[in-house]
Amino acid sequence: MENRIKIALIGAGGMSFGPVMTSDVLHTPSLRGCVLALMDIDERRLETARRVAERLNHGIGNPCVVEASTSLDDSVKDAQFALISVEKRRFQCWDQDFDIPRKYGSNQILGENGGPGSVFHALRTVPLVVGICRRIEKVNPNVLVINLTNPMSPVTLGINKGTKLRNIGLCHEFLGGVLALSLTLRLKKSRILAKAHGTNHFSWFYEIKDARTGEDLYPKVRRHFQRYPFLHMPLVRHCLNKYALLCITTDDHMGEYLTYATDIAKPAERARRFYKKDFTTREWLCARYAAGRLPIPAKIIPLSYEEAIPLIEALATGKIRQFNAGNFPNKGYIPNLPDGIIVEVSYRAENGELKPDNTPPMQADLAEIMKLRGELQNMIVDAALGGDADLAFQALCAEPISPKDPLACRLLFDELYELQKDLLPF
Repeated sequence: MENRIKIALIGAGGMSFGPVMTSDVLHTPSLRGCVLALMDIDERRLETARRVAERLNHGIGNPCVVEASTSLDDSVKDAQFALISVEKRRFQCWDQDFDIPRKYGSNQILGENGGPGSVFHALRTVPLVVGICRRIEKVNPNVLVINLTNPMSPVTLGINKGTKLRNIGLCHEFLGGVLALSLTLRLKKSRILAKAHGTNHFSWFYEIKDARTGEDLYPKVRRHFQRYPFLHMPLVRHCLNKYALLCITTDDHMGEYLTYATDIAKPAERARRFYKKDFTTREWLCARYAAGRLPIPAKIIPLSYEEAIPLIEALATGKIRQFNAGNFPNKGYIPNLPDGIIVEVSYRAENGELKPDNTPPMQADLAEIMKLRGELQNMIVDAALGGDADLAFQALCAEPISPKDPLACRLLFDELYELQKDLLPF
C-alpha cells in the first residue's frame, strides 16, 4: 500500500538504534512507500547508517525512500513520527556514573536509571532530549515523539513538562521478560498472556496466563523458581519470594531501585562489559555491512522485538492493536500511584490515538518505592530544565542509594560535576 508516511530517526548514527529501526520499517509491508529520514549530528556515523539503510532497502526491493541529514529541521518537517535515541559520551559517562558514587560509599548496582549515578545520567540527558523536542515542536508540533532514550522515566517526564508534543516512552524489557517466561514454562511466547505495570525497569507481572486455556501460570513459575533456583537471577528470585510477584527485568535493572540489591546480587560489572561489547560488535558489523563486506541477504533479517515500528504501523493504518508497555504520565492508570509521575502500563493504538489501560492498584509495598521514585523524578527533571544545581544536589541526597554521609554526597556531586560540566545544564 503506497502512502506518504514519514518517519524521522533522531540519533540514527547509533548502531544499536538506527539499523534496527530501519530494518523493522523496511520489513513492514504496510509502510511501503514511506520516507525514512535518518538524522544525526555525527556525519561519519550518519553516513554509515545511510549506507546500511540503502543496502537494506535495495536488498528488499526498495520499498521506502531513505533520506539522511544532519539537519533536525529537515528531518522532522512533514514527519508524522519522530523516534529519538540520543546520548553524548555514552560509555565514558556511564563509567563515571558507576565508579564515582561507589568510590564515596554508594552501593548502587548499575547507576543508569536509579542510584546517584542515574541522577547525573538524567541531568545530562533530559536537557538534551527536551532541547531536541522543543525544536521539533517549533518545526512540526503535530508529530508523535517516540522516546527510546534512557533514563526513560525522567526523560519522558521532561518531554511532558517541557513541551506540548504528543509522546510515548518505549522500552523492550517487557518483551524480554516474556521471553524469559517462555523459556521457564517451555511454552511458545504466543501461548503466554502476561500483563504488567509499574515504572520503567521496575514493572511487575500482575497476571501470567495461558493464552489458549486461561490457566493461571504463576504457580508453575513459582515451582520452577523453587526447583531450579540456579537457573534464575538471585535478586529476581528474592523479590518473587518477598513480593509474590515477578519483575519483568533483570537484577541489574530492577536492582537500581532497591537499597538492598547488592546484598543479594553483585554490582553489574558483567552487564556493563556486555553492553560495551554489544555496542562495539554492532559498530563493527554495521561498518562491514555498509561497506558491502558482510553478505547477509536483507530479506532474511528478522523483525526485532521492539514495539516502535509495529506501533507506527498501527497508528498509520488505523488498526486497533494492543501493546504491552508504554510510558505515560499517570492519570489514574495505576490508581494508587500519584498522578503525573511516569508509569509503564499496557495500552492500545485505536483510531490513530494512544489509549493507556487502567490497571489494578500496585501492591502496597512496591507502590511506596514507586511513590518515592516519582518524587525524585520531579526533582531531577525540575533541576535539569531549570538549570538548578542546588535542587540537583538535593535530589542526589534524597536518592535512597546515595551515600548516607552528606559530605560524601557533596564530594560525589562535585567530582561528577567537574568531569561532566560541559554536558550539564548548570
